[in-house]
Amino acid sequence: MKTTIKKMSALEILDSRGNPTVRTYVELEDGTKAVSSVPSGASTGQNEAVELRDNDSRYGGKGVRKAVSHVNNEIAKALTGKDATRQKELDYLMIDLDGTENKSKLGANAILGASMAIARAASQSVNLPLYQYLGGVNAVRIPVPCMNILNGGEHADNSVDIQEFMAVPNGAPTFTEGLRYIAETFHTLKKILKSRNLATSVGDEGGFAPNLGSNEEVMEIIMEAIEKAGYRPGEDISIALDSAANSFSPNIDNHYDLIWSGGGKMVSEDLIDMAEQWMKKYPIILWEDPLSENDWDGFKKFTAKFGDKLEVVGDDIFVTNTKYIKKGIEEKAANSALIKLNQIGTVTESIEAVRMCREAGWRYFISHRSGETEDAFLADFAVAMDGGHLKTGSASRGERIAKYNRLLEIEHQLAGKAEYRW
Repeated sequence: MKTTIKKMSALEILDSRGNPTVRTYVELEDGTKAVSSVPSGASTGQNEAVELRDNDSRYGGKGVRKAVSHVNNEIAKALTGKDATRQKELDYLMIDLDGTENKSKLGANAILGASMAIARAASQSVNLPLYQYLGGVNAVRIPVPCMNILNGGEHADNSVDIQEFMAVPNGAPTFTEGLRYIAETFHTLKKILKSRNLATSVGDEGGFAPNLGSNEEVMEIIMEAIEKAGYRPGEDISIALDSAANSFSPNIDNHYDLIWSGGGKMVSEDLIDMAEQWMKKYPIILWEDPLSENDWDGFKKFTAKFGDKLEVVGDDIFVTNTKYIKKGIEEKAANSALIKLNQIGTVTESIEAVRMCREAGWRYFISHRSGETEDAFLADFAVAMDGGHLKTGSASRGERIAKYNRLLEIEHQLAGKAEYRW
C-alpha cells in the first residue's frame, strides 16, 4: 500500500526561545516525505501532557534526546508498516504504547511529532492540502486572527500582569484585510511607544513588552493605536485578553497577587469586578483564563456574569483534555476551550476536544505556544477545525509570520470559496 509508513526518525532542533524541541520525519512507501516540529509552552497548566526533557547538563536540562530516542526506537518500531491514513488508530497505538495518563513515559513531544508528521505525509500522499485532509473538502473558513500586540506576565520582562493583549479584526471582510488591519495597528503602536520613550523590544510571542504604569494603561494605549491606525474600536477591531491568571496566583486557587504591576493582592471577586469595569470601557470580545486553573468557582461566577457578552476561554483549566472540558461543560465554567496540540499530545485527541466543544454549543480557540517553530501545521489545523479564530502571535518573529503567511496562501488557494467570520 502506497500510504504505508516505511521509515520514521527524529532529531533535536531549537524552538523560538532557543530551547530544544523535537523534529520528526516520516517517509511512506510511495516516496512521500513529511516533517513536523513540536512547539513548547512557558505558561503551562498542571494537567498538561508531559513534555519530556532530559534533565541533565545539556541546555540547562532542557534537552530532548530521550524523546528523540523514543521516536527513533519504540514509536518507529510500532508504526512502521502501518497505514498513515489511519490517523486515529495510530495515535491511539502510541497512547497505548506510552501507557500513562499524561504521556510521561514516551513524552507528549515525541508522540505529537509523530502524529503531526503522519497527518502531513498522508495528506501529501492522497494529494489533498492538510486542511482539507483533516477537515474535509468543505473546510473553507479562514480564522479571524487574534494578534498579540502587547505582552506581559511570564511572556515578557516588564511591569504588566496580563499575559496577552490581542487585537481582533472581527470587522474585516476577509482574512487578508483583517491581517492588514492588525499589522497596521501593531506598527502604529510601535510608533506611539517610541514617541513616549518606551521600549519596543518584543516578548516571546512578538508583542511589545514596555513597562507601563498599570494594566489599564495598556488598554488605553491599545485603543489609541487602533484609532490612530484609522480603525474603529469595537467595529473594525476588538480586543481579546489572556490573563494567564495562574502566573499571578501563588496558591493556584482563588487568591491572586498582581506581582508584576504591583497592583496588590486580590481574590476572585476583585478580578471579576475589574473585568466588569474594563468591559464597560473597552471593546473586549474574548477573555482567556481570567481566573486560575483550580478556581472553578471563580470561573463559574465569571461565566455566569459575562458569558452572554463575550467568549470565556479556559486554557490551563482544561488543557485540551476532554476529561476537563466535559467537567467545564457540566459546571458551566466557561463557554469556550483553548485548543493546543502539544497540550494533549496527538492530532486525534485535539480533534476530539474540538468535537466535544461543538456538540456542547461551545466555541474553541486554536492556539500556538510561546516556544514555536517555523512549522505552519497550526494554520491548516485551524482551517480544518472551522473554529473561526486563532492566536498565533504578533506581526513579528518568523515563527509567527509563518502561520499567517500559510493562512494567506490558503485563502488565495480557496479563492472565492473562502469564508471569514467571527
